[in-house]
Amino acid sequence: MKLIDFVLNVLWLVFCGIWMAIGYAIAGIVCCVLIVTIPFGIASFRIAGYILWPFGRTTVERPDAGAGSCVGNVIWFVFAGWWLAIGHLVTSIPLFLSIIGIPFGWANLKMIPISLMPLGREVVPTGERFGGR
Repeated sequence: MKLIDFVLNVLWLVFCGIWMAIGYAIAGIVCCVLIVTIPFGIASFRIAGYILWPFGRTTVERPDAGAGSCVGNVIWFVFAGWWLAIGHLVTSIPLFLSIIGIPFGWANLKMIPISLMPLGREVVPTGERFGGR
């Protein structure tokens, strides 16, 4: 990991990462309590890890994701996705109001699509942007 990624991740964690990760963790716990939605809980915990430490990593679509992921994303959107997207939007507003926080505000807005549709995506290092391993 590059030094700049480390510094950005620490600043991100302090300013907004911890709060958003807590939101994803709460969504994951609720999903795991309801037995049928455990796959959603696992996806939520995976995204929470990404939200905690996003710089130096990105998300890509999984090539093997099919109709199940699409249906799951619709269910996720209805029950948890839009709440998390609103959280990203609300968290980005104070970041935009400060000069230093503007890049973090943009990063927060870029995370809205994954908060709305997390299934069928995986987190990879940015050196592997196209999902190669």
